[in-house]
Amino acid sequence: MKPLISSIEIENRVVVAKYQRLMVGAKVVLVEKASGRQLPETVTRVASPVPVGALRIRLPDAIEPGTYFLRAFNGHGEDAAQSVDFEIG
Repeated sequence: MKPLISSIEIENRVVVAKYQRLMVGAKVVLVEKASGRQLPETVTRVASPVPVGALRIRLPDAIEPGTYFLRAFNGHGEDAAQSVDFEIG
C-alpha cells in the first residue's frame, strides 16, 4: 500500500499532519501550490520507527497566505506521498 498524509490541521502557525506508511527517515516539506516551490525552512523528517503517526511543522513568519500542500519523500529522495491542498491565512 502507498504511503499517505491523511489529515492536516493548522493552529497558531503550526501544521499538524497525520501520516500512514511513511518510514523512518522520510522527509516532509511544505510546497506552495501556485509556484510548486518547496519551502526548505519547513523540512521535517519522520523520526518514529512506527509507520503511523503525526508530525508538526512550525510555519516561519515569512510564509505568506495562500494554498499549500505537503509532499513526502522516501529515504531515496523519491516522491512517497502528497497531502490535499490547504489554505494558510
